[in-house]
Amino acid sequence: MVFGYTAGVFDLFHIGHLNLLKNAKGMCDKLVVGVTVDDLVTYKGKHAMIPFEDRIEIVRSCKYVDAAVPQYDMDKVKACRELGAELLFVGDDWYGTDKWREYEADAATSGIRIVYFPYTKGVSSTQITKALKAVRGA
Repeated sequence: MVFGYTAGVFDLFHIGHLNLLKNAKGMCDKLVVGVTVDDLVTYKGKHAMIPFEDRIEIVRSCKYVDAAVPQYDMDKVKACRELGAELLFVGDDWYGTDKWREYEADAATSGIRIVYFPYTKGVSSTQITKALKAVRGA
């Protein structure tokens, strides 16, 4: 059985999120998804528009997700180790960054493989949030 993991905020769930989960599930038998808790979103300098409890329920309800768990810190390789996942899925917008090169080296020591999926063009939670704020006059 192949066990995979991915994580994200999943605020304003959109087709890019769905593509990530669908592609990830296609490469593993069991997919666990970490959903970033509100405190960690704030740490990143952002604020989720949808509360954590609603975001995790949305992700949990997706047919490609076998389990959704809270993500309390940014160390996704650590989460893979704790959960026993052998594949870590992420968007290719992170490929080649210093942070993800470090993750790759760390993951390799535990036999965890990082799989980068193409970023869905034209879709961004950040851009959706900006548009909503503009419409609302915020």
